[in-house]
Parts: sequence; C-alpha cells; structure tokens
Amino acid sequence: MTMQAADTLALSDAVRAIERPSVGARIANLVGSPIERLIGMLPARAASLISAAARKAIHAALNLSLRTLATHDPLARGAPPRASNGWHKMASAASGAVGGAFGLAALTVELPVSTTIMMRSIADVARSEGADLADRQTQLECVMVLALGGDAPGDDAAEVGYFAVREAMTRAVSSAAAHIARHGLTKEGAPALIRLITLIAEHYSVNVTEKAAAQLVPLIGAVGGAAINTIFIDHFQSVARGHFAVRRLERKYGEALVREKYRELVAAMD
Repeated sequence: MTMQAADTLALSDAVRAIERPSVGARIANLVGSPIERLIGMLPARAASLISAAARKAIHAALNLSLRTLATHDPLARGAPPRASNGWHKMASAASGAVGGAFGLAALTVELPVSTTIMMRSIADVARSEGADLADRQTQLECVMVLALGGDAPGDDAAEVGYFAVREAMTRAVSSAAAHIARHGLTKEGAPALIRLITLIAEHYSVNVTEKAAAQLVPLIGAVGGAAINTIFIDHFQSVARGHFAVRRLERKYGEALVREKYRELVAAMD
C-alpha cells in the first residue's frame, strides 16, 4: 500500500511534533542557562517532592480521563472540530504564574492543576484527530501522552524513541484497561493501575524536574512561571498532535507501513 501525499505530509508534521526539542532545551533557551545547571540548583528534598507531585498529578489526570472524557462527544456529526489549544495555553499560563510566584512550595498544588488542564487539551487534540474519547483505550492513551514527552532516567539510550516508549506504555495501558473493564475504578490501588501511573511518572517527572528547576531561577517570578508553563503545555500539545495523527494513520494504513515511513522521515531529519 502506498501512502497518499496528504497523509505523508500529515505524518511528516507528526514526526516534527514528536521529535521536536525537549521541554528542557526550550526552557533553557528561555532563561538563558543550561538545564543541567538549573537542576543542580534544586534543593535536596526536591526529588521526592517532584516525584510525589507528579504521581498526584497523574492520578488526577487518570481520574479525569476515565470519568469525564467520554462526555466530550468525540463522534459528533461532521468533521472533528479543531483543538482549542489557545484557551488551554492561557489557562496553563495562569497556573504557571502561581508556581513562578511561590516556587517549589507551590508545586504540589500547581502541578495537578496544570496537568488537568493539559489532559483536557490532550483530549481535545485526540478528538480533532478523529479519536473516540468514549473508548477506554483512547482515554488511557490521553494520559499516556504525558510519558511520551520525556525519557525516563533509566532508559537505555539504544531503546529510547517514540515507538520504544509507546510499546512499553501500551502494554501497561492494555492491562489497566482490562482491569477497569472488569472492576471499574472501585480498586484504584490495583497493580495494573499502579504500574501505569508509575511508568508514566518515570517519564513525566523528567519534564516536571526541568520545569521546577527553571521556576526557581531568581527573579523568574509570575511572568516567567507563566511563560514556562506555556512552553510546558505547548510541548505536550505537540506530542499529542503527533501521537494521535500517527494512530489515525495506523488505522488507515496499518502499523508496519506507518512505522517504516516514520523512521524514514526521522532519518531524513538527522
């Protein structure tokens, strides 16, 4: 099967969205300091605080996704509506202003709020790509996008990449979906859900650490915090756009062809 020109262009856009510079690189460019140096400025207690905040945020995102996304009526008549990225960015910027003004102490409050806003935005993007938000697998994939936006510290460099991370996450998503189909959310502490949250947190915490470090820069303030959160949500909106475009094309052409074309496009970027 040969991919149509319009779909090849869509895949090319998806590759650029997924493979774009990391959150850390873009934040470092904003504040004018290497991200490694910023992370080195974090206090000793930061790692445990960030990990706890990330897990809390993912748990909130998971609940939002499973309980409310189906009400978006993703299969409305006619073409899927365009995603309202601008409104979500403004809301995220407002949330980031709080983090910039109050620093690390505000992270446990601000991060679940900004992550919830991002989850709404990711779902909006998924719907615009024709995804069925009433489908449990799709709902969990919206949460999974948080893991596609950053590498976990223990990742093998040879295995890092969109499809490698996605495959590992998809297995956890499938197990969680099967559990929810049998038991609903009455057993939220079940191993399948805990594993999913843990895997997502391993990747999401990398980006959260970079965000938190930048917000500790002296004089970053509320304005800087808003700008950092705008970069943060823009990154995940782009990853979501790329991921759900890839999934749409896979439904049309099959995974093997799309994966082959994706790798060709990545090689052409190098």
